[in-house]
Amino acid sequence: MKAFAALVHREFLEHRGAFFTGPLILVGILFAATILAFTVGRVDARFSGALFTLAPLRVYEVGFLGLGFGWLLYLLVVLVFYCADGFAADKRNNAMLFWKSMPVSDFRMLLSKLTAALTILPGTVFGITLLSGLLLYGVAFTTMLITGTGSWAILGNIASVYGQVAFAILVTLVCGLLWYLPLMGIAGGLATALGRWAIPVSALLPALISLLEWVTLGGGIHPFATKSWAYFQDRLSPPNTDYLDSLFVDEAPFSAFTYATTLIEQMDWLQAGLGVLVALAALYIASEYRRRAAAN
Repeated sequence: MKAFAALVHREFLEHRGAFFTGPLILVGILFAATILAFTVGRVDARFSGALFTLAPLRVYEVGFLGLGFGWLLYLLVVLVFYCADGFAADKRNNAMLFWKSMPVSDFRMLLSKLTAALTILPGTVFGITLLSGLLLYGVAFTTMLITGTGSWAILGNIASVYGQVAFAILVTLVCGLLWYLPLMGIAGGLATALGRWAIPVSALLPALISLLEWVTLGGGIHPFATKSWAYFQDRLSPPNTDYLDSLFVDEAPFSAFTYATTLIEQMDWLQAGLGVLVALAALYIASEYRRRAAAN
């Protein structure tokens, strides 16, 4: 167990640039740019403070949610590149024989990479998201104090909103990781044989399967009018809920419990479970290839 935990920690150390250092630098740049915009007069503090006075909770809810979902999109893209790169890193840097000498099987070695992609790496980005939310409110509350419209009572109300939105982002993160787990598993499995070329191959794989179905079984007037293509479109669409649409027209405060309940109820858990099996199968096949390729 200690060896497995060390392998997961190794993945963080080797890829902390994309999951920690890079996002932290982006947050610092955005925060510095915001402060500079107020300093040089690019943003009117009086107007910004008045805006937050009109509906401070709703403005902060929408702003923090948008910021959080933006970081989740960043995480999804980086995770796909991580799987296509990290699963082939041992082979690329000639460290295969060293890692093969450890008392850990090839399957557990690859499983540690996938575990890192589901735990410590997205957890780091989630921490950056929480930091972004704190900085967002710091800027907003400061502008309200400048105009004399802020109060410490508002600070307590915003803290409650911060917890609600943070919980909603966390639930979305967990559901998203489960939903896109087969994509990460397939990309990582292909990477053991193709290296970084697994990224374009993974992107072309749905089109190739749809083309094969169209040629052999027929379908619509073109290769993208098939059942498999419709399935891939539905499967690659992110988990969604209609609750967020009402946020802009309903005056009721954002409820993380209602959002999470709706998201969990509308998510296709059968497909999510099948996705877990697909990811594990891809890892097993990749581990067998890795074991045989290293032996030769």
